[in-house]
Parts: sequence; C-alpha cells; structure tokens
Amino acid sequence: MNGLKIISLGGSGVVTQNMYVYEYENELLLVDCGIGFPDIQMPGVDILIPDISYVLEQLQAGKKIVGMILSHGHDDHIAATAHILPHLPNFPIYASPLTAGFAEDRMREAGTEHKVTVIDNTRPFTLGSFSASLIPITHSVPDTRHIVIRTPVGIVYHGSDFKLDPTPVDGEPSDLASIKAIGDEGVLCMLIDCLRVERTVRTSSERTVGPVIAEIMAETRGKSVITLMSSHIHRIQQVVDAASRLGRKVAFIGRSVERNIAEAMRLHKLHFPEGVLIDKNDMNQYPDKMLCVIVAGSQGQEGSSMMRAIYGEHRMIKITDDDTVIFSADAIPGNELNYFGAIDELARNKVHVVYPDVLPGLHQSGHASMTEQRELLELVRPKFILPIGGADRHRYKFFESVAEPLGYSVHDVLLPSSGDILELTATSASTVGHVDLKPPIIDGLGIGDVGPMVLADRIALSKAGIVVVVLIRGQNGFDLRQTEVISRGFIFVRDAQEVIEFIKQEVADIVSREKKTKDEALRHMIEKRLARKLYKIIKREPLIVPVILDV
Repeated sequence: MNGLKIISLGGSGVVTQNMYVYEYENELLLVDCGIGFPDIQMPGVDILIPDISYVLEQLQAGKKIVGMILSHGHDDHIAATAHILPHLPNFPIYASPLTAGFAEDRMREAGTEHKVTVIDNTRPFTLGSFSASLIPITHSVPDTRHIVIRTPVGIVYHGSDFKLDPTPVDGEPSDLASIKAIGDEGVLCMLIDCLRVERTVRTSSERTVGPVIAEIMAETRGKSVITLMSSHIHRIQQVVDAASRLGRKVAFIGRSVERNIAEAMRLHKLHFPEGVLIDKNDMNQYPDKMLCVIVAGSQGQEGSSMMRAIYGEHRMIKITDDDTVIFSADAIPGNELNYFGAIDELARNKVHVVYPDVLPGLHQSGHASMTEQRELLELVRPKFILPIGGADRHRYKFFESVAEPLGYSVHDVLLPSSGDILELTATSASTVGHVDLKPPIIDGLGIGDVGPMVLADRIALSKAGIVVVVLIRGQNGFDLRQTEVISRGFIFVRDAQEVIEFIKQEVADIVSREKKTKDEALRHMIEKRLARKLYKIIKREPLIVPVILDV
C-alpha cells in the first residue's frame, strides 16, 4: 500500500501562513490557505503567502486536487485563498458557516469568486479517496473546527488553533465526546496546535474579559474607544453587552471590523440589544459619555482607522483626554514596535490608555496552554504526533513537556524541517523528500515581484543609505570633472566633503583604468570596489548606484 504524504506549504516552525497538503496516490487534499506576516528583515513587504509550486508540479504530473477544507476564520488560515485560488483549477471548498462567510468575503473583496460549501455539523463528507468531518472546538473566533481526515492509510486528526474553554461566550463548548470517540477508533497521526505550550496554567475563559472591559467603561468620562482583533466576535459581543448595560451606543469604525460584523450578524453569530447599534456617521448626535466606539487596527497598522484616530487624522472620530482607549489584544510577535508605538503616541498626548501589559484581564489567548494540549492529546491518543502552529522552540517544548511525559518517544513526535515531505504508513512515519519553499511576497499590488535581491537592497538602504554616482560622458569619453555624488541617508554631504572627494577620485581611477570596459561591467565594478573601500574607511556599506549619462 502507498503511504500518505503530508507537506506544510507555509513551512514548519512558522506560526502563520498555514497551508497543508495531504497526498495519496494521484489525489491532493488541501487544508487551510492563510497569509503570513513579514519580519523586520522584510522592509516594505505587506504579507506572505504559501508557496504552491509543489502543488502545481503535481498537477502537471497528472494528479488532481480533490478539495480544500478551512479550519477557522482567521486570516492566517483563510486570507491567501484570494491570491492562490486563481492559479489553481476549480475544486470544492468546505468550512463551517462563519469561516465560509469570512473566506468568501475575503475572496470577493479581491475580485475572486469561489463558493465555499458549509458543513454545519460533524457529518462526514467525501473528497476522492478521503473522507472528512469537522469537530467543534473553542478558539478566539466562532465556528472553529478541528478536522478528522479518514485516509486509506489511517485516520489523521488535524488540530489547528484551539483552546478548551469550558464557558464560551456563545455557549458552544468543544465537542470532547466526539473527539474521544475518534480517539477510541484509533488515530494514526495527530497534528496539534502547540503555540502556547510554554504556559503551564490553563488558558482562562474568554468570558472573563467582558467584566474587565465593562469596569473600565463604567469609569470613563468620555468615549470608550476599544480596539481588538476584527474577527474576535465573542469579545465584540461582550463589549456590546457591556455598553448596552451602561447606556452607551455602539459604533464600528474600520473596514475589516465592519465587514466581519456584517457577516457575523447575517449568520446570527452576533446579537445587538435593541437600540444600541448606531451608524458611525451619527456619532456626533450623542454626547461622548454615551458612546462606545470599536475601531479596527489593534496592532497599530499603518493607515488603519485606529492609527488615523490616534494622530487626529480620522474624520469621524477625535480622541480627547476625557476618553479611554482600550487595547484588548496582545501584540502579534514581530509587531511590537507598531503596537507599542500606537500606545506611546496616546500616552504622549496624555490620553488614558489601558492594555494587557498593565491590565492582563483585557485579553485572553485563543490558544491552549500545555495543560489543555495534554488533555486533548490524551483524548485522541494517536500513534504519531505532529506539533504545528508554533515556532521551533514551541514544537520541541511540546515534545519535552506534553508528549514525552505521556510515554511518546522522540520517534513518535514528528519535527520536520521546513519543506520536508512526511510519509505515513499504518506502522511508520519518515521523511521521503524535500520542497524548497520560497513564499511569494505581496508588496502593494504586486505578487512575487519582490525577491531576495530587492529585500537586500531595502535593508542596505535602511542601514547605511544610498550613494548615487553620476558619470557624464560626451563624444570624447567621460568628463571626470563633472562627476557628481548624490547621497541620501549615508552622510550629510555639506559636512563630509572629504568623503565625497574620495569617492570622486576612486571613481576616476576606476574609469581611467577600465576604458574599454562595457557600461554594465563598469557600473558593477564601481559598485563593488567603492563599497569595499568605503567600508574600510568608515565601516558602513551604503547602496551604491552608478549612473552613466550621455550628453
């Protein structure tokens, strides 16, 4: 019997950019299709998307995609559909109600129309040689599901982001009975979210956040301005309920939060007490003490509604010193500068601002701690375990703190490197190949047109600036007396004439020695030699751009 291959197209040891391929013989089943976020070594980059080169190669080899299943409605699991599906043939997509609504909305906004079939309970559905069912699990967005995949080799439990919240806001707890029943059948491999494995204390219920926000709101003289993750429907419900009890009207500002609220209301996942919701255009009809404004941009994203409000640039909302601004979200790892920069700006303006670092109850994670991960693992009892959704430190910590104490060996816990292809049989798990993953970069409207060389240039610019050397060439050759040096972010030209003269002399020497060298080679030579000599003198490596002008 052939084995079942599993490949993470977003990479291993990566928190976001979730996309998995399950491959059996000539069939591919895709699970999730999410975006990733750039780190500080990717200046100017908006988002990353999974590398589907492997899938395209398999399609060219005659294989087919039998379907895609989406686990929940966070962008790092659904938002890449808008960028990736146009490059793939049509196939069915399955998800829970809210996840389907969010995914279709993301695709519609990007001009990509794909229908997502709603699976509203645990009933099995067939995708080629695979069959699957969705198990309700609690997380920080409603309608989150774990996926049970029945394959010819055995059962795989795909357990992406989760927590085991005993008192969820919507009253729909994790279906532990169904999970145990799957475990009793015998599970070959379990993929499990390991992101918060470093936390030993059980993750608190989302229901604990509402009273903390309500207390702050009650003490606020002016507007209650609240920013949170736009998909956090349960938290928004608690804010709405608190505002209603305190006699405040609720308005939403920001495209992402308004879009998600509309979809959640359509599916009856969010309920407003009568009279509490007002249009953002009507806020000026109420005194500030009667307003609760939920604003998108909890990560301090440039250009977001929250940032424009903080800097006084939003036409609908002005933040005053009577207001209280509540950040009901932690900083996403790698985004701390933007997040705390927004809070710092409010503090400089003497605005009362509260956030989880000063009031921890303002946010509860949507991810399971070590305790809950162990509890879920004990229910499923798989033969093999594949920790996902965390960095490398989380994956290995999961082995040490969760799996090993339950009797699993290092051979039972799979820790593949990024791009490794795993193959499972009924009795074994091994690495059988490798994919060289190169996540496409989305920069503005471009997809994949920013690569390593462009990123390297941007980093050089940010660190040491740019030096443009302009060479003038007439009919009789170069006029080295007219050579110009233009500098930005390197040195202040007026105070560094010696360096400028040194650059001109070095360029003159190169040009004089290389009279027969073609333009492209000459520019390359100037760039390399000048960079090396400048570093020896001032220990900096600016981006050097030689320009040849014919007059």
